[in-house]
Amino acid sequence: MERLVKAVKEMFTPPKRVAGGARSEFDAELLAAIEVLHLPGHSPGSIGLWEAATGTLFSGDALYDGPLLDEVPGADIAAYVRTMRRLRGLPVTVVHAGHDPSFGRDRLVELCDAYLAVRDS
Repeated sequence: MERLVKAVKEMFTPPKRVAGGARSEFDAELLAAIEVLHLPGHSPGSIGLWEAATGTLFSGDALYDGPLLDEVPGADIAAYVRTMRRLRGLPVTVVHAGHDPSFGRDRLVELCDAYLAVRDS
């Protein structure tokens, strides 16, 4: 899993200096195993990265260990409800969110259930 975290960080962390034509070398074999998930709700284009072999989810702004923002411009509560149901059903072992510390499956279920209890009517 450490290799996966490193590869994703490298993919999304810009170099300190970029020259024209600069390229980054990624772990292509590892990144090929990552599925991009469309996770709308917080924003229409929200995505997550899912690596099924290790149960690793990079959830971006779709799910994090803090108040979920669904009343901001571009948010869609009905889409967020569908996203929470989808995430809850994944066999996640660890979530690396766009904000706040990483957490495991039990916390993912708690966060999804809390959101659904308020918004899924």
